[in-house]
Amino acid sequence: MRRFLDHLPEYAIEAALLGTFMLSACSFGVLFEHPDSPLHRAIGDPLLRRVLMGVAMGATAIAIIYSPWGGRSGAHINPATTLTFWRLGRIRGPDVAGYVGAQFLGAVLGVALASVLLGARLAHASVNYVVTRPGRWGVGPALAAEVLISAVLMCVVVALTGSRWARFTGVVVGVLVATYISIEAPISGMSMNPARSFGSAWGSGSWGMFWVYVAGPLLGMNLGALVAIRARARPACPKLHHPGSERCIFCGHAPAGEPLRSTGLVARR
Repeated sequence: MRRFLDHLPEYAIEAALLGTFMLSACSFGVLFEHPDSPLHRAIGDPLLRRVLMGVAMGATAIAIIYSPWGGRSGAHINPATTLTFWRLGRIRGPDVAGYVGAQFLGAVLGVALASVLLGARLAHASVNYVVTRPGRWGVGPALAAEVLISAVLMCVVVALTGSRWARFTGVVVGVLVATYISIEAPISGMSMNPARSFGSAWGSGSWGMFWVYVAGPLLGMNLGALVAIRARARPACPKLHHPGSERCIFCGHAPAGEPLRSTGLVARR
């Protein structure tokens, strides 16, 4: 219990960060897709609007990862990421529960705040709480696409965080998010994140295909981690950004002047 309470700040940060991501997604969704939006009317090409949405959300992901709070919690903001690192032995069970619970809560709170701020525009059929749903090709391709994009993302994360290029992990993640939204979104809606899809499903009431956005990211990220390890990547401390100025509840790192904390895990960086 003492460890759980000591780690509450990291759990709260995960909730706040995913809430921020969802608020950003909802806001940009209204800006680019609501028919009354001046930007929507000015940009008639759906592909161009999707590319701009991708750039906006990729930039949001990068800003979150490299923010002081992102450096404190590691900016997983995704239960599939947290659970994959747990399977790799990099996270303790109680912290998994704290992170995953906070991520789902944060997604709901982010959508709830967006609903208050954006009102009926967020509920409009053209935006629909930025819900993720299979495209015109159906459920099978959507599930396969979610597995693939999640696998590539996690393979890259595991490979980079254990290398001398670790400081660029957040940038690469942001670029992948932008690319996936631009190219893959018509197939599955581009989630990679059960909590992100949960928040939108909660707002819209559209739960029919939610299982796709649980199964796909979980399977894909575990496969991606396996591929990275088979390629001799070394699983590192599971932070997407690991600044020396912030404590780490995973590897026990503490800023200068603070006592080093024991985690019971092998510190790898």
